Amino acid sequence: MDAKVRLYVEQPLGQGQAVALTADQAHYLFAVMRLAVGAVVALFNGRDGEWRAEVAEAGKRGGVLVCQAQTRPLLMPPDLWLLFAPIKKARTDFIVEKAVEMGARRILPVQTRHTNSERIRQDRLQAHAVEAAEQCGGTFVPEVAELAALDRLLAGWPADRRILWCDESLMGAAQLLSGGLAGEPRGPWAILIGPEGGFSDQEKARLRAMPQVLAVSLGPRILRADTAAVAALALWQASLGDWRP
Repeated sequence: MDAKVRLYVEQPLGQGQAVALTADQAHYLFAVMRLAVGAVVALFNGRDGEWRAEVAEAGKRGGVLVCQAQTRPLLMPPDLWLLFAPIKKARTDFIVEKAVEMGARRILPVQTRHTNSERIRQDRLQAHAVEAAEQCGGTFVPEVAELAALDRLLAGWPADRRILWCDESLMGAAQLLSGGLAGEPRGPWAILIGPEGGFSDQEKARLRAMPQVLAVSLGPRILRADTAAVAALALWQASLGDWRP
C-alpha cells in the first residue's frame, strides 16, 4: 500500500521506531484526511530520509505511527543559500516555497535600504518551508533564518562562499547568468535577490568591492523579485547544481 500522505516530524526515524503525534498532526491525519489504524503514512524529519509508517493508534488528540521501512534516503541539496529582500506576504511565501522545491540549503531574508517589509514571521516562513517539502517529496527542510541586515551579513561573509548577485543595473548586458557561470567552481554559493526598489548606490558599491561577488544579468526584461529568485535558482542549478551530472 502506497502512502497518500507525507508528514514532517521532529522525532528520529528508524526501523520499528514509534512516533507519537501532536494534537495538530492527529487532527490532520484522522479528522481531515480520515485515516484509521492500519493506514500508511510517509514520514520524514530532514535527517533520516523518508520512512513508510503505519498508524498503530488513532485518536482525536493524539496517535502513534510505527516506522516499517525506509522508502528514500536523505537527499541533501547543493551548498546553496538564497538571500532575498522580503516583499508582500504571499510573494514572500512563494519565494520560500520555490526555494525549497528547487534545492536551496538555507534561506536568508535580508533587510536592505529599499526593503518594503521591515518584519517577517520567521516561524511562519519555516512552517511554510516544511509544508513545501511535504508537498514536493523532499527529504530535507532548509532553515529559514531570521531577518538580518544585509550590511551586517556581508561584514561577516565567509571568504570561500561565492555570491551570485542578480544586478538589475546589468539588464540586457552581456553578463547573462547562463554564460556568466561558465568555469565557476561548484563549491559553496549564495544567490542574492534585491528588493522591488533595487539596491542602493552604497549597497552596490559594497557588493562590487567584494571578491566573492559575481554580478550577473537575468536577461533583457525586468523581473519581479519572486520571478527573479526562481530564474536564478533554476539557472544556477542547471549550471553548477544537482540538475547536471
